[in-house]
Parts: sequence; C-alpha cells; structure tokens
Amino acid sequence: MGVADQKIDSIKGKDIPQGVILSTLDGVVGWARKSSMWPLGFGLACCAIEMMCTAASRFDIARFGMEIFRSSPRQADLMIVAGRVSRKMAPIIRQLYNQMPEPKWVIAMGACASCGGVFNNYAVVQGVDKIIPVDIYVPGCPPRPEQLLDGIIKLHQKVQKEGLFEKKIEKKM
Repeated sequence: MGVADQKIDSIKGKDIPQGVILSTLDGVVGWARKSSMWPLGFGLACCAIEMMCTAASRFDIARFGMEIFRSSPRQADLMIVAGRVSRKMAPIIRQLYNQMPEPKWVIAMGACASCGGVFNNYAVVQGVDKIIPVDIYVPGCPPRPEQLLDGIIKLHQKVQKEGLFEKKIEKKM
C-alpha cells in the first residue's frame, strides 16, 4: 500500500465537503484533452462526404465539442484522413501533421486511408500509416458516420488513459 492509497483511505472515512472533487492530475488532463479535440478535416475522396455528414444535425459531432473542422493545422489536434492518399499528396499530409501542435492524434477513415483499398497501384499510398502515425483505423468503403463516431469515442477512451508525461513513440518516416 503506497502513500497515495493511505491518503485515499484516510479520506474515505471522513465526510468530504460539498463541491469538492478529488482526482489525479493525469485524470483531469486526460478529461480536458478528450473534451476539447479540434479536428482538421482532410477529405480526399468519397469518405470525405461521410465525414461531412458526421458534422450534420443527424449525427451531430457537436456533442463531442468537435463541430468546427479547423482549416489550419496550427489550431487542430486531431487529423481525420478520409479517402485514398496519392503519392503526390503524401508530403503535404506529412507537412500538415508536422505543423500540428502536440499532443496530436490521427484517425484513418476508410479502407483507402487504412490500407490503400482497391487501389493497389503505384499512384496510391498503401495506407496513411506509411506517412504519419495513426491512432485509430475506421474500416469501411466508405464508412458510415456512425463508424466514425465510434472511432472518435475509442480515441477519446485512449486519450483519457494517456498520462500527462507519457510521450507517444513516433517513428521517423
């Protein structure tokens, strides 16, 4: 039993004043990060239409505080890559990713962004993870808005569990 456990046990026996919330710094920072994600929409093909539908009133991404897709990478911390990535577009995606402030996350939306989809040729990158690190893969061709919402919820759970000082291991590409 550690010192923190002893302190918590000593608090459990006493009445906590009304309006006092007990948490850890990691828990508060994780909650704040998951509750304030601003996406950078990067729609490249048919998956982009489904991504736009997610922001509409029927699916309402605003309940997660993500209703405004940022047009500048310096204002965003979540990149949603929706659609196939051509070899000409790859350096631009990498540049936009590098311009995003830390911490940053990436969702690969659709089969084309995840693994190249049906486009197995020289012009299409076989997965955006060859260019930038991906946190969540959303399968489908094209994936429904519900699937993107499910991916966002899974990313929120992942962000909530990350510690304040944990550094994501990013491989050099």
